[in-house]
Amino acid sequence: MDQLQFKDKKVLVRVDFNVPLDAQYQITDDTRMRAAIPTIQTILQRGGTVILCSHFGRPLQKLKEDGSVNVAKFTLKHLVSHLSELLGKPVSFAEDCVGPVAEAAVAKLNSGSVLLLENTRFHAGEEKGDPAMAAQLAKLADVYINDAFGTAHRAHVSTTLVAHHFAADAKGFGYLMKAEVENANRVLNHPERPLTAIIGGAKVSDKILLLSRMLDVVDNLIIGGGMAYTFIKAQGGQIGKSLVEDDRLELAGQLMAKAKEKGVSLLLPEDSIIADRFANDANHQSVNSDAITGDWMGLDIGEKARQQFSATIMASKTILWNGPMGVFEMPNFAEGTKTIAEAVAAATQAGAFSLVGGGDSVAAVNQMGLADKVSYVSTGGGAMLEMLEGKELPGVKAIAG
Repeated sequence: MDQLQFKDKKVLVRVDFNVPLDAQYQITDDTRMRAAIPTIQTILQRGGTVILCSHFGRPLQKLKEDGSVNVAKFTLKHLVSHLSELLGKPVSFAEDCVGPVAEAAVAKLNSGSVLLLENTRFHAGEEKGDPAMAAQLAKLADVYINDAFGTAHRAHVSTTLVAHHFAADAKGFGYLMKAEVENANRVLNHPERPLTAIIGGAKVSDKILLLSRMLDVVDNLIIGGGMAYTFIKAQGGQIGKSLVEDDRLELAGQLMAKAKEKGVSLLLPEDSIIADRFANDANHQSVNSDAITGDWMGLDIGEKARQQFSATIMASKTILWNGPMGVFEMPNFAEGTKTIAEAVAAATQAGAFSLVGGGDSVAAVNQMGLADKVSYVSTGGGAMLEMLEGKELPGVKAIAG
């Protein structure tokens, strides 16, 4: 967007304002909103008028009992006052994102003002990729900026199709989008080595492509969380009632063989904190990860694993972290994830580059106040995952070509 002209132009900015609200519709985490402010302010400073559009939740999948759309729950109007505070200026609101209502709201705009359009997902055409809706949305502005990395993996109207209505010199990436793409590329294509990927989470099936891709680029691959037990069982270990995907045992074996062939150090947790039931107040103890018996299940990595994983992280120059090491929501099984967060932060302070992406790992660094101690915290869970897997993101391609 630094190459584009904004003076006296109306600029449609796709942001990701899909923020969490409490029962009183108060924002509980405004990270995504704050992330968009530099882009909005730059356009205003350079003489542009800003028209913001975003999706919010899944209103057409969560209808009221009578089958109607729950406008009160899914309206972006809830965000207007806080957005005005963040920008230090009033923000107006349009009750629709396309059509006569939106067009009338845009026509009333004074130069240098900000308008927030209503939730794009109130229209079925948004997710279906309706060309007519894209044309209506494009009609509102002279320039299009995509700053919504979190939805860049969706070929929706407001993220992808609308961009095709703007010439190359009238569309671009916002600062958040640019930072996300550049930081992912730094890990994938220009890492300082050793490069270590820490992949956690519940299921191997959710991360197959990521694991396979990482084996082509990393020096060390640390696997934690529930998915580790599928690998441990594939090696012949006893895992009790731990989470396992029996239909992925052969795949786990293939991934371990690929790691050996590529010379990648694949680390599984040597020990685990196990529990006799899935609850924070369950009885728990530490055992070797391949010696879990009876009804016991692994819910966190143990002390030996924490030390080994931390040592590998501290010896790394580039670090990617995606996914927790255990049942992070339960305090008694959160220590492994906390230890990894601290190690990633310490390695970063010692000169490593670190990228944290994925809901629970982002939540961990935020909860521990370590977000400013790592190099980059991604705002886009699914989009970052697909980019790291090597997929082309429609929202990126629509602008970059």
